[in-house]
Amino acid sequence: MERVRIIDDELYRLLREEKITEFNAAKAKRDELPSFMLCDFRGLDLRGMNAEGLDMRGAYFRGADLRGIDLRKTHLEGASIASTKISGCFFPVRITAEEIIMSLNHGTRMRYQPVVKPAG
Repeated sequence: MERVRIIDDELYRLLREEKITEFNAAKAKRDELPSFMLCDFRGLDLRGMNAEGLDMRGAYFRGADLRGIDLRKTHLEGASIASTKISGCFFPVRITAEEIIMSLNHGTRMRYQPVVKPAG
C-alpha cells in the first residue's frame, strides 16, 4: 500500500499553508503543474482553490474544507474525502454520487466509472 506524502514544491507548500490566493496566482504562472498524487491535504481549508488540471489521484482530504471548489477537471481517482466539507462542490462526471458518499462517510477511495461508448 502506498503512503501519503508531502512533496517539496512551492504550490504544495502554499496549499499546506492555506494561502489559496497566492496558490491560484502562482499556479496561473506555471507551464507545468506538479503531481499531488497521494499528497496529504487532511484538515486544510482549501476553499477558493483553482483545482483545474491538478493531479490529485489518491490524495487524502480527511476533514478538509473543499466547499465550492470545482473539481470537474481535477484527476481524483483513488482520493479519499472522509469527513470533508463538500457543499457546493462539482465532482468529475465519472465519479458517481454513490462513490462520493461512500468516500465521505467511510473514507473509501473514489473510483471512476468506465467510459461507455455508444453502440454502433
